[in-house]
Amino acid sequence: MPHAESPESASTVFDFDQLELHPEQPAASAADAGAEPQDLFSASESSLDVPENPATIAPRKRPKPGERRAQILQTLATMLEQPGAERITTAALAAKLDVSEAALYRHFASKAQMFEGLIEFIEQSVFSLVNQIATREGTPAQQTGSVVTMLLQFGEKNPGMTRVMVGDALVFENERLQQRMNQFFDKIEATLKQNLRGDAALEASATPTVDGQLLASLLTALVVGRLQRFARSGFKRLPTEYLEASLAKLLQI
Repeated sequence: MPHAESPESASTVFDFDQLELHPEQPAASAADAGAEPQDLFSASESSLDVPENPATIAPRKRPKPGERRAQILQTLATMLEQPGAERITTAALAAKLDVSEAALYRHFASKAQMFEGLIEFIEQSVFSLVNQIATREGTPAQQTGSVVTMLLQFGEKNPGMTRVMVGDALVFENERLQQRMNQFFDKIEATLKQNLRGDAALEASATPTVDGQLLASLLTALVVGRLQRFARSGFKRLPTEYLEASLAKLLQI
């Protein structure tokens, strides 16, 4: 695999079989689950249950009924992990799975729906972890730092998903896919702004609401920029590089 995992990383895998695709609707809210983080800032020591790369799940040679759908998404995620990969066609995906293109369309109405399956995985995984962080004790700045750390750990563990998140894999695909990822980051920014309410440093400002919005926007740009650098470096520049020190500086911890 082209990425390194943190030594203390958790290993829970989110199962594609559990996802229900609704192409014309936003993903449903994810349920809370699993373990809690211990270190709110450290990318190397956090125990956040960041989902492992679904592409690492070995597919069955003879999938049981309903498993072929998950296998298609896992294979698509694997193909997206190849640095410099061109646009993935249904013909190439079918060849990788050793099935016909018609077999793909028995499970997905279009390639866009396959990408929506990956996006739904991202949404459910990330916002499930956001919900976990929101229930923890900690200062507003610490919770905000936890969300940023989790997002970058998720990208680091899931390089194929990172290409979807930053739009590289969606350039020649249906426009609604990029719009959905834009909405994802808008929601992340709103979450960060909400987390920063009540932060002592911001409350001491003459314009705490404006400053909170600016900081949330800056942190969202940090996440997107680091994920883009990770994808465009061929997954060599890790998004969690110098993260703890960067967050301490930005959040004045």
